[in-house]
Amino acid sequence: MKKTLTIAGSDTSGGAGIQADLKTFQEHGTYGMTALTTIVTMDPDNGWSHGVFPLAIDALQAQLKTAMSTGIDALKTGMLATPEIIETAAASIKANSVEKVVIDPVMVCKGEDEVLNPEAAEATRDLLLPLATVVTPNLFEAWQLSGVGPIRTIDDMKEAAKKIYELGAKNVVVKGGKQLESDKAIDLFYDGKEFVLLEGEKHNTTYNHGAGCTFAAAITANLANGQDVKEAVNNAKNFVNAAIKHGWKLNEYVGPVMHGAYNKN
Repeated sequence: MKKTLTIAGSDTSGGAGIQADLKTFQEHGTYGMTALTTIVTMDPDNGWSHGVFPLAIDALQAQLKTAMSTGIDALKTGMLATPEIIETAAASIKANSVEKVVIDPVMVCKGEDEVLNPEAAEATRDLLLPLATVVTPNLFEAWQLSGVGPIRTIDDMKEAAKKIYELGAKNVVVKGGKQLESDKAIDLFYDGKEFVLLEGEKHNTTYNHGAGCTFAAAITANLANGQDVKEAVNNAKNFVNAAIKHGWKLNEYVGPVMHGAYNKN
């Protein structure tokens, strides 16, 4: 049984973060482990507003030592809220020579053009992208990493993917999803040689909480199970598409994707 690790935050509501990752790892038949970076809470008395509580660095280091000692086949990163957390994760990945690394460059933002922690975005670019087998930014994150400006079109996505590849990532998936003006959910794959459009059914739903985490976790599990990068990404696209299609209402504020939908259907 292949061993997968998520270095990410805890979503107390269960739809994203390490909770989404572990569910996705399980659906792919891998043994999931965690190194928690942050605890994220939601306040039902204040419009589901989020609280972000980073863990102490020594606690993260101890978790990484535990997990890495077992021999990790593939790992992913998610919410890494501070430069110190990013430095710790990057150092552990390098020290343990993990070869299959998926970077989901989660950037908590206010509105469309403000990164909560610009220093963390810079550390992600400088320290994590050179370690990435695959990096999976959405349009906002691709803009922040590449510096090309707001991304509105497929040509914009291609320009951003080139820049991100030049920063060291071996493969780039820019997630357009429902944000692009298209009747399809379109993502763009780039390996430094060719661009491949990944098209899927676009679902008219707001029950998509955790989709990005789930996509990256599925790629991670597929890589651990021996798939090549293109196959891993394509199969992850199908997996998350089914999860979004069968998303459901958790409460008045949020609806998560259904992690078991692909295998069940």
